Amino acid sequence: MAESLIKDKSYFFALEIIRLYKTLLKQNEYVLSKQLLKSGTSIGANVEEALAGQSRADFLSKMSIASKEARETNYWLRLLKDSGIISKTEIEPLLAESESIANILTSIVKTTALNKK
Repeated sequence: MAESLIKDKSYFFALEIIRLYKTLLKQNEYVLSKQLLKSGTSIGANVEEALAGQSRADFLSKMSIASKEARETNYWLRLLKDSGIISKTEIEPLLAESESIANILTSIVKTTALNKK
């Protein structure tokens, strides 16, 4: 159940990141926007790979990477907010969602690691 939730959340989050990326390009912001695009879309890609993992270890590895990408995405979003490039009201929902995704992924990783032992 949690895997399906995270699959959907990470996919729709990636769509929002793409939307924000396009907005940033219109503002001639190319460096942070590219970093955000890479990490924000990588979350879902790693979740997809994890769900097709060949072993529990493979699943755990990919989910761990997805968790790290979610935290990196949160970092880029905070930089965009605190630098004033994007307004607080526009970025707050994405920040909250990136934190939610990171928490879910961390929980999946911890539970999987405990069950592995």
